[in-house]
Amino acid sequence: MSMQSDTLEPASLFKAYYPRLCYFAFQFTGDKDQARDIAQEAFVSYLGQRAQVAPHPVAVKNFLYTSVRNACLNLLRHEKVVEKFAASQAAPPSDDTTVILTMIRSEVLGEINRVLQTLPEACQEVIRLGYIEGLKNQEIAHQLNISVNTVKTQKKRGLHMLRQRLDPEMYTLFFL
Repeated sequence: MSMQSDTLEPASLFKAYYPRLCYFAFQFTGDKDQARDIAQEAFVSYLGQRAQVAPHPVAVKNFLYTSVRNACLNLLRHEKVVEKFAASQAAPPSDDTTVILTMIRSEVLGEINRVLQTLPEACQEVIRLGYIEGLKNQEIAHQLNISVNTVKTQKKRGLHMLRQRLDPEMYTLFFL
């Protein structure tokens, strides 16, 4: 996401990056509440060190992602000392490639969520349930108390609008 210099205000930064940073932190912690706390702390840290961070969107973005990554790794190290991880729990992403891929995934989902918010409410709900939560048309119809044909129509309409509003690469990544 490219940001104009006038969007370096804390409220604009929070709105633009908070959902992405939450998702990024969640990839490390697996806990939504911890992820939210870590993302919020990154913004508090930024506000406290704002004078030391270059007033450039890329520098601010790098500061926020680095703060979240470091906080997540510190949390995981602490938890590892306190208790052994359960066998089913995945190891924390630690190499640079994994971190970069997680950042890219966060950015893609952030952009998709931004565009989803521009769709009519009915399309938003059907697209989220069908493509993000993975529900089948019949399940969506039952949950929203609408017909299966309405679900199909809303999906078709929503996908058409997404195709128009997303970059082709983002649209393709939406389905991956």
